Amino acid sequence: METHLYGLRTAANREDQVVDYLISKLQKDPACGILAVIRSHGMRGYIFIEVTSKTEAEAVLQGVPYARGLLPVEIPYQEIEHMLEQIKVEMNIRKNDIVEIISGAFKRENAKVIRINKQKEEIVVELLESAVPIPITVKMDAVKVIRREEDSTEEEN
Repeated sequence: METHLYGLRTAANREDQVVDYLISKLQKDPACGILAVIRSHGMRGYIFIEVTSKTEAEAVLQGVPYARGLLPVEIPYQEIEHMLEQIKVEMNIRKNDIVEIISGAFKRENAKVIRINKQKEEIVVELLESAVPIPITVKMDAVKVIRREEDSTEEEN
């Protein structure tokens, strides 16, 4: 089967929503023509999709929120290969770490890690600046550790 790689323009900072929507569409109809969805961190306003044909892809993309259309020219795999090398990030986040949220609705907010789900690659955090502590679930790659309680010898529960 011949496959093609295209860039898909999205609304800036809405790449994750488009990826989630396409994945849910793909799970409902595996024969929709989309074979893979690639989200490159650090590239705003674009995601990549591997498709069986451009026509099928354009039909599937009709009505997808925040999707702005396929780029007219197919992208050679070599151009995005360097973005795909890091597949699994070592999870270096611990309970009680202070993290900065680097993407999503709470971008640039600092939070404390209260729970970690390694299977789903998600963490539950509480925002430090909020008046009432509300637990928020975010993906592990949506945060960066800015402070760690390494010196404490006691394990907090």
